[in-house]
Amino acid sequence: MSSERDAERDAILAALGPVVDGIAATFGPVCEVVLHDYRNPEKSVVSVAGSVTGRTAGGAMSEIGMRVLARGDEASDELNYVTRTRNGTLVKSSTMVLRDSTGAVFGALCVNVDVGAVSQVHGLLGALAGLGAQPAELPTTTFGNDIDSVVDALFDAHRSRQRGSWAELDRAERLELFGGLDARGVFAVRGAVEQVAARLGISRASAYNYLSQARAAHDTSTGGSA
Repeated sequence: MSSERDAERDAILAALGPVVDGIAATFGPVCEVVLHDYRNPEKSVVSVAGSVTGRTAGGAMSEIGMRVLARGDEASDELNYVTRTRNGTLVKSSTMVLRDSTGAVFGALCVNVDVGAVSQVHGLLGALAGLGAQPAELPTTTFGNDIDSVVDALFDAHRSRQRGSWAELDRAERLELFGGLDARGVFAVRGAVEQVAARLGISRASAYNYLSQARAAHDTSTGGSA
């Protein structure tokens, strides 16, 4: 059954190959289309057309993909959200999850459009019209071909919201750190526990222990089972 399901998923990805090229060709150089296979998070990019975020085939999933992976089959499409890349590019994106015939999520088709030029024109016209409102601060999203850089970015973003060193955090804060990273799909990546442990200066065993406790606390709060 597993081999049949994999064959079905491979067929879906193959069928979407021309769609990737077609969408990118339609919208031109401001558009990038990325096809992901989440069965291999570290190299999830199956194909890519266009260059907005610098993705290449064989590259890793982004923070957005890790969030989808964390939600599993409960994940839903995320359409027309705006974010910034780490180099400041303003991007409007849509992430459409891919499901097999059982409804299981296994990948995503993502469209990224560089809207920076449009935003600049909008700002200029607003200034000429005397409109002084500034756009809301947008979140920064890490798009990288190296999964370690994505994990590091998520770790840094989460730690920036906590005060003090690891030794100064109480148990609740430590569990919140591991629970927050887990909710964002970090620990679905192979080797991420060891990577986080190294960043915190703790042992691999301690990191797994905190992750286990965080998951148990989450299951208790949501009424689930460990």
